Formats: sequence, structure tokens, C-alpha cells
Amino acid sequence: MSETTGASYAAAGVDIEAGDRAVELMKEWVKKTQRPEVAGLGGLGGFAGLFDASALKRYERPLLASATDGVGTKVDLARQMGVYDTIGHDLVGMVVDDLVVCGAEPLFMTDYICVGKVHPERVAAIVKGIAEGCVLAGCALVGGETAEHPGLLGADDFDVAGAGTGVVEADRLLGPDRIREGDAVIAMASSGLHSNGYSLVRHVVFDRADWTLDRQVEEFGRTLGEELLEPTRIYSLDCLALTRTTEVHGFSHVTGGGLANNLARVIPDTLHATVDRSTWTPGAVFDLVGKAGQVEQLELEKTLNMGVGMIAIVPAESVDAALTTLADRGVDSWVAGEITARGDHATGAELVGSYAR
Repeated sequence: MSETTGASYAAAGVDIEAGDRAVELMKEWVKKTQRPEVAGLGGLGGFAGLFDASALKRYERPLLASATDGVGTKVDLARQMGVYDTIGHDLVGMVVDDLVVCGAEPLFMTDYICVGKVHPERVAAIVKGIAEGCVLAGCALVGGETAEHPGLLGADDFDVAGAGTGVVEADRLLGPDRIREGDAVIAMASSGLHSNGYSLVRHVVFDRADWTLDRQVEEFGRTLGEELLEPTRIYSLDCLALTRTTEVHGFSHVTGGGLANNLARVIPDTLHATVDRSTWTPGAVFDLVGKAGQVEQLELEKTLNMGVGMIAIVPAESVDAALTTLADRGVDSWVAGEITARGDHATGAELVGSYAR
């Protein structure tokens, strides 16, 4: 008569001890993101993250803003390369730079990491990147969840998502109602592809060009994988600095949908934004994707950021101050267009001219 062993969580593929180990490893990185409003309130591993909103005394009528996002298929490149400590920058950038579009100061974030199997050091590396991103954004990482999904994900597969909360003074809320005819459109350079359009990029470089991630690319001065994993630039503190030093009428975070579509989201129905392509040269990665995949320019522009990660819309008289503030913060920026009457334009924004070469 043979003995039978009862089913267990571990036998089903879930390792609780590994999860506990991951939490211990990530604590030192989460601690680096603390703001005064979270100091001494609970700690990592609790059921909820805490934030002392009563400490926000500088706000007379605070409006809370919330955003959530992920990183998309860029995570698969991180998995293939075995590089896990940069993808968190992408996650934070996707969330906090959506918040700052309305003028909100990012306060705190939570993350969700879903894995096929918990590798404690790998999870801790992902959280390290998220924590570093939070430091760059000026917000606290107050908690999160690591979920193990054996049978649904492969042992090395993972995905990340996050949610953030910010605050803005009610009378300083930015939106389409503030945009005026004659305003200038200021572009802020992206660090590369950021975290959008990777399904197209992966199709081009892997399926059509048949390249590998370790391929050395002369135009990049590094490997293809290193270029594709370049972290997303986080603009939140730069944008907040602009609102403190000069008049700002609006921001637009250039993510999925491209520059024109995202800019149109913040333009009122009576106005139109014209962006002149000749004011900048997109980075080599955009040219490579276009040529290797024979991707039409308009398709590229509605999928990728084409070298512009954030837009600020300011009065014409504020341009010099805005450009100076951004330059002082190390942000490459330039006047890329203007706001005019809508007239016969069917959309709120368009790109005109040819890119500088």
C-alpha cells in the first residue's frame, strides 16, 4: 500500500518563503523613498501603505489626482537580458508624469509585480528600480504586491504595474481651459523610446530584421538591447519647477499614441497646436525602427515619441524663463510650435515640416 502526499501550496508552485525573502531584500530600497508624510507610519509588509495628508498644510484646497499604468512589452526585453533594475524607472515615469500633466505633485506610489516564480533577488532588483524612480520623482513608495502565478506565467516571466497619487491646489489645476492662442509649445527631449511602442519595435527588430539583443549597433554606440532598455526620463520635478518659476498653461505627457495625439488631449476645441518637425532631430533608434521595418512616418509618429517625452505650453512671454529653468535642470528643451485658432483644422494638434537632419 503506497503512501500518498496531500496537495500543498508549494507543490502548486507558490513559494511563500521566497516571497518573504523578497520583501526583506527590498526594504532598504523602499526606505530611500520616504517623505516626511510617511515616516514612522507602519512599514513595508503591512496590509496598506499610509500617508499623513494632514501634513500638506501648504495646500488650501488640495485636489487629489490618481494615475495607474504599466510598462508594456518592454518587460520582455528586461527578462531576455537579465536586467531587472531599470524597468522600475519606466513604471514610475509612466505614472507620475501623467499626474504632473494636471499640475499635481506626486505624493506616493504602490506597485504590483506579477511573476511565474518568485526569485527574491530578481524581485528586489525590480523594486530597487521602482524606488530609484520614486526618488527621481520626489514621491514615496508606500507598498505593493508581489503575486506568484505558476501555471499562468513561465518561471522567468513577469509583469509590473503601479498606481500613484498626487495633489494639486484647486486654483492651480492645469487643463485645456488655461491654453490660450499665441502660447508657445516647448518640447522636452526624451531619453529614447521610453515605454511605448515596444510591440512594434520588437516586431521590427526581431521578426523583420532578425537582430539579436547583443548586436552592436554603430549608431547607438552600444548594443541593441542596451538601447532598447534605456530607462524612461522622469519629468515630474522638472515640470513642477516650471510651475514655480514661470507661468505654465499646460503639459502633455507623450506616451502611447504619439506626440500629436497626446498634445491634442490638452488643447480646447477652439484652438490648434502646430508642432514644427524641423526644430529637432529624432534619435537614431527612431530612424532605425523606421528603416528596418519600412514603417511609414505617420505610423512611427502615432506609435513612438520621436524624441519628445513631455510638452509644456506657456505664454510667449514666459518662454525664456521656461527654457532657462529646464536648462538649469539639465533638460534639453526647445520651442517646437505654437497655439493658434482652430479654424478649419480637424484635429487639435498636428506635426508639420520635415525633421532636421
